Formats: sequence, structure tokens, C-alpha cells
Amino acid sequence: MGSLTGKVAWVTGAGSGIGQAAAVALAKEGAIVVLTGRRKAPLEATAAMIKKAGGTSVSKPADLMKSASVNKVASEIARKYGRLDILVNNAGLNIQQRSWKQLTPKGVDEVVHGNLSSAFYCTSAVLPIMRKNKGGVLIHTSSVAGKVPSLLSGPAYSAAKHGVVAMSHTINMEECVNGIRSCVVCPGEVATPILDKRPIPITPAERKRMAQSEDVGDLIRYIACLPPHIVINEVMINPTWNRGYVASLQRGKS
Repeated sequence: MGSLTGKVAWVTGAGSGIGQAAAVALAKEGAIVVLTGRRKAPLEATAAMIKKAGGTSVSKPADLMKSASVNKVASEIARKYGRLDILVNNAGLNIQQRSWKQLTPKGVDEVVHGNLSSAFYCTSAVLPIMRKNKGGVLIHTSSVAGKVPSLLSGPAYSAAKHGVVAMSHTINMEECVNGIRSCVVCPGEVATPILDKRPIPITPAERKRMAQSEDVGDLIRYIACLPPHIVINEVMINPTWNRGYVASLQRGKS
């Protein structure tokens, strides 16, 4: 029996990368996992991985940039299970045309809605369920770019991920009296499909040295398994071979 047996978790962006890894890790720990993303096929692939591992999941495709779609999934969870113990607010995206010289209003909307608005929609949808059950944990995937502004990630992405960090802290400020905990996870470079959007391609050798989705997924599992009286407000996770640090060292030698 896992630490999360009897618990219900909702993982967004569950079709690949960190979301997929977190969903599998939570299911192995015993949670029933609701999988959400825009495309059904990747969710079914994650569901197959969970089934193979002996876990339980259900796929609920939805466009999380639309509040009505988010509310529909949350209502279905509440109706079917009567509870939601864990939200992994992981859905996110980036664009290639991300510098100020290239950025368009359409690009801004896509990045901000995909990373920040969707996180607000999901949080707003699940808090009433958690308040009713007097507890729950929300785990939000931000980024190191959400702590340190990054031209590599782009202005819109950095701003949106900063917003996710602030959002998470305000949840704890207001909901701690309801037994609700919020943690924001700020990964550095992780070898996920979002890297394919980088203007400068990442080599296979570079990806191998980065943090892997499973590393962050296991951290999310750990946070979800913490006792109700403990909250990790914020945590950063980076590869040991930090390309930013290495670049600074090389500049210092030149």
C-alpha cells in the first residue's frame, strides 16, 4: 500500500515530460490520477504506463486555457470521487519567437494564458473541493526563469512563471487556515519536449546532462506525500552540470 492510497490527484500537462513523470510516480504511490492535456493520444500513452505499473488513472482531455473546460473537469472529479487531494498544476508552453524583437500580442497571449491563466483557472476550480474536505496540496511547476528573469526563456515566459511563484505563495497566505498547502517547483533545464521550441537546438549530449522528467516527477511525489502539517513553500531543482554556471566559468577564463 502506497502513501497516497485512497487519494485523488489531478495532473495537468500529463501527456509528456514532467507531467507524465509526476502522474506515473503518484499512481505508483497509490493515488487515483486524473490526466489532463489538450490531446487525447498522449494522455492515453501516460495511462498505459500507469496501468503497466499497476496504478489507476482516467483521462480527461481539456484546453486549460479555457476556464469553462477547466471547471468541467473539476466538477466531474468532484462528482465522481467527492474529493481532490492533489493538484499538479503543470501545463505550460513556450514559443520560438520569444525575444522582444520578435514577440507579438498573439505570442504573449499564448504564453501567458498557457502558463499563468491556466494555473489560476485550475487553482480556482479545485480550492472549493479542498476547502470542503479540509485539506489538500497544490504543486505548481514554475521555472528557475520564474525566479531569475531569463532572455533564454523569453520575457513572456519569465513573467508568466514569476506569476506562478507569486500565485502559489498567496495560496498559502490565505488557505493555510483551511489545511490547504501550496508548493511551487522551480526547475532549471529539464530534458522535456518543450526544449524543442528553443531557438538554438539542444544537442543529445546536452539533454543527457540535464535534469530528467523523472527527477522532477519524483520530487513532486515526495511533496505530495508530506504530512498535512508540513508545507514546502518553494523548491528549486537543477542539473549538477548547470550550463549557466559553466558558461560563466568559461567567460571568466577568457
